[in-house]
Amino acid sequence: MLTEERIAASTPEKEVIPKISAATLGKRAWFARLALEFSFGAYGTKLSSVKRHGPLSVQKAFYPEGADCAHLYLLHPPAGIVSGDCLAISASVNEKAHALLTTPGANRFYRARCDTRLGESKQRQQVTLKLAKQAVLENFPLEILVYNGADAVSTLDIHLSRQSSYLGWDIVCLGLPKSEQPFNSGGFTQVNRIYLEQALTYHDRIHINAENGLLTHPAGLGGNSVFGTFIIAAGALFGDGKQRQALIDNIRAYLEQGQAQQHISISDINGILVARYLGNSAQQCRLLFTGIWQLVRPLCLNREISEPRIWFT
Repeated sequence: MLTEERIAASTPEKEVIPKISAATLGKRAWFARLALEFSFGAYGTKLSSVKRHGPLSVQKAFYPEGADCAHLYLLHPPAGIVSGDCLAISASVNEKAHALLTTPGANRFYRARCDTRLGESKQRQQVTLKLAKQAVLENFPLEILVYNGADAVSTLDIHLSRQSSYLGWDIVCLGLPKSEQPFNSGGFTQVNRIYLEQALTYHDRIHINAENGLLTHPAGLGGNSVFGTFIIAAGALFGDGKQRQALIDNIRAYLEQGQAQQHISISDINGILVARYLGNSAQQCRLLFTGIWQLVRPLCLNREISEPRIWFT
């Protein structure tokens, strides 16, 4: 559905987030870092450590499902990323802990600066997630809006063991076509990587700009403005190909019932299930992904879904 690049190797690519330096900070750059740690104890999962720098923060954890699963909202008050900005978010989920992360609203990559005398044009977001044995992390941010003229890089690195479970999606919206502001200049690069037992097992990269033709090519976006990826990497599925295939069949039946099979494909890649959406509606993508979550969560985590309250405000 999407042009992609998957590489299995033991050596990761060079880090896309630059180190903070006084020289860089002097060029109208704004760096924000947020490091979270979740631990499990006698009273369930708790947010045991928060380290932050700049305009990234969290409030208290919520427990709509009980003490075992902590729901946390990632807050970025500026609500967008401009040239020179670099957001680095990390979360470590310790053994037996279970956390669900989401955001109260869409993230935005705004139009990049053209005058490089004021600083570089790049806008970056780096998310690093680490799961210990028997840890569970669900990562469901709301959509990313990439404005026309942006120069954006979004990277997600997930570190797993075969006894941990990760469910997570991303939804990318290019331009504002309903406001007659299509994405016809600038660029957006997205890199998703999964390290299973420290080995790079899944590598998905897409680079979109007006020049390379992926916006309109049938092997790219085919003229669509919204694409999404739902990753299902669960300990309950890694060693059971029959169970993975049964789940794929159930998901495909759900999509056919909703006449949505033209929008979503699903693949089994090295034991990791990857569902991809391609269309023109972030709302449709999130509804379909929520339906998939409803099928996947009981099988993988032995829980029914519990949608975060913030989604309904």
